[in-house]
Amino acid sequence: MTDVVVGVLALVIGLLLCFRGSGAMRVLLALWGAFIGFGLGAVLVAALADQGYLATAAGWIAAIVLAVVFAALAYFFFAVAIVLAFASMGFVVGQTIASALGVSQPWLLVVVGLVGGIVLGLLAIATNLPELVLIVVSALAGAGVAVAGLLLLFDALDLDTLTDTELRIGDQPLWYLGQLVLAVVGIVVQLRYARRRRLGSVRQSWAAAG
Repeated sequence: MTDVVVGVLALVIGLLLCFRGSGAMRVLLALWGAFIGFGLGAVLVAALADQGYLATAAGWIAAIVLAVVFAALAYFFFAVAIVLAFASMGFVVGQTIASALGVSQPWLLVVVGLVGGIVLGLLAIATNLPELVLIVVSALAGAGVAVAGLLLLFDALDLDTLTDTELRIGDQPLWYLGQLVLAVVGIVVQLRYARRRRLGSVRQSWAAAG
């Protein structure tokens, strides 16, 4: 049942991020922050208590509390939202690409994703990073999260696998192809929507979404 709940959440948030990542930036980044906080709280309790993902009441409480905290921070503070968004989305994108290239070491997957994400987040804060970057990253990350949600719903992936940062999707290339197609469609949809309001910087998109 837990796999189904998390799978549905991942699918919905992933699709929203993929197709509306820049257009409704402020709200979606708050939802993304809540999703990341929820997962982080659940993983921390599972690791500390040496129990399954969301297997205890403490796991659910920590997940919900961190989800609310991360969502609030992402909604009200540009710097927090951008660093959180790019770091986490960079993690998803980096992990997916590295796994597709045959990288299997969990620590290397984590490092590649976080380094790239944090660098992009800092650039978005310090410069007028083009909104196009956010569109591409959000579409790729949203597609990755949506596909992970489908894998959970189809029992091709389980939450224990997620907490171990292992990707079984590499054994099923059709999932990679579907993820790539979904990301491309997401980029096209976001670009068509963005033309109506003219593409600007990530900061301008954030201000407009407020």
